[in-house]
Amino acid sequence: MKTLREFDLKNKRVLLRCDFNVPLSEKGEIAKRTSSSSLATRATAKGGEERMFFESLPPEMKVLDDFRIKKTIPTIEYLIEKGAKIILMSHLGRPEGRVVRELRLTPIQDKLMEYLDLSVTKAPNCVGQEIEKWTYGMEPGEILLLENLRFHKGEEENDANFAKELAKLGDIYINDAFGASHRNHASIVGVPKYLPSGAGFLLEKEVKVLTNLMKNPQKPLVAIIGGAKTEEKAGLINKISEVADFILIGGLIKKEIKEKNIQIKYPQKIVEPVDEIEGKDIGPKTIELFKEKIFSARTIFFNGVLGMVEKEEYSKGTKEILKTIARSGAFSVIGGGDMTKVINKLGLIDKFSHVSTGGGAMLEFLSGEKLPGIEILK
Repeated sequence: MKTLREFDLKNKRVLLRCDFNVPLSEKGEIAKRTSSSSLATRATAKGGEERMFFESLPPEMKVLDDFRIKKTIPTIEYLIEKGAKIILMSHLGRPEGRVVRELRLTPIQDKLMEYLDLSVTKAPNCVGQEIEKWTYGMEPGEILLLENLRFHKGEEENDANFAKELAKLGDIYINDAFGASHRNHASIVGVPKYLPSGAGFLLEKEVKVLTNLMKNPQKPLVAIIGGAKTEEKAGLINKISEVADFILIGGLIKKEIKEKNIQIKYPQKIVEPVDEIEGKDIGPKTIELFKEKIFSARTIFFNGVLGMVEKEEYSKGTKEILKTIARSGAFSVIGGGDMTKVINKLGLIDKFSHVSTGGGAMLEFLSGEKLPGIEILK
């Protein structure tokens, strides 16, 4: 798999697939900037013309968790440093092939400008002749954010024509969206067929860390699997059991294994909860048992919360285990959407060796499945 450092990026239009699929919340205000024209020009100080995009903006939304945005910043900064013309693309939510005003990428644009301290222009669409022209007129270091890919049905349908339209916007394709790389979507597996392609820093790191976790971990390795949907996680439990010394499971996982008679490959490695809080969190005896195993480990993997963390009274188990991992000194890999919310709330995001940006992608990768977005880059 070719990586970002292997490309000559100067003056090249780099089409960067990011994963900006982050949770949003409405601020309750309607943005006032509107225009009947989607594309306009204005005179610049140099006496030339500058193309500008205008659009009717959605109700003002705010990003609730910007973890995935922050993780792509190093790749963008490297592209700026190397004099590339940067075209960012991402999906957001599930608009199902139609324009949903609340799912425009304006809040993402705001966050990018905040972290980069640079101007980021957002296009009113992600394909089209006007946007293609815009990319050819860009200056080195300039950044253009394309509108939500999933406003077009061709994205999720992996339509070849849609992929070709996207490919027209770049000279090089870079995938930095690990969290979406398990999807057979046009921007993930279609575009690389038409452009020289490689991996961004985030994707490269995710693959390296997760591969080492499964193939060459420092032992003992303790894996902690929480959440629910045990049938989906059975592949992960069985695969990681091949290298792990202990698998600590949450109450719902324990319950579903028994009720659904799910076959576990190495049952002798499973450590079950010994007490619970109303079936919604692990109890104090289990917390102490899990802590003992954690402090014996040199590598720890934790996926899926251990209780109903959205309610404070059932979040103690997950929080205590996270704090213990942070203090353990072990190499730690953490993943899962609900997990990052808890970690951020505790202020522990920098205390772990690696916090994955992938949910389903991480589970599939660790279960031994091939991710289409990674395979196409090989």
